[in-house]
Amino acid sequence: MRIGELSARTGTPRRLLRYYEEQGLLVAERCANGYRAYDEACVDRVLQIRGLLDAGLPTRIIKQVLPCLDKPRAIHFPDATPQMLATLQRERDRMTERIETLVRNRDAIGEYLEVVRGTAGARPGGAAPQEEAA
Repeated sequence: MRIGELSARTGTPRRLLRYYEEQGLLVAERCANGYRAYDEACVDRVLQIRGLLDAGLPTRIIKQVLPCLDKPRAIHFPDATPQMLATLQRERDRMTERIETLVRNRDAIGEYLEVVRGTAGARPGGAAPQEEAA
């Protein structure tokens, strides 16, 4: 498939797909006309890359992890080195800290909304109830 189809199937902009290729995360064959050609497995590979990026892993770590992916969306480390395990441990701990911060921020925003809506009479748009003229 060409880059446009891969982009449409994965929801990933073409520019990012070219970046993934530059970073060695994705491999494309080149047609005689110079166009990139991707095989079907690239759909899952792009989704894996996006998932790892969304989890907070930098591309340098993803590049190390990708060769260990033996099937779509599954990670297997038959030859994990102590350095790789330590790196992944640090990244996991960093993600946990980010999650805890996000949860605290979400809860604080929720509490703020409850207070604001409570004092505003819980009207749509936060408008206070109008008093009727006697």
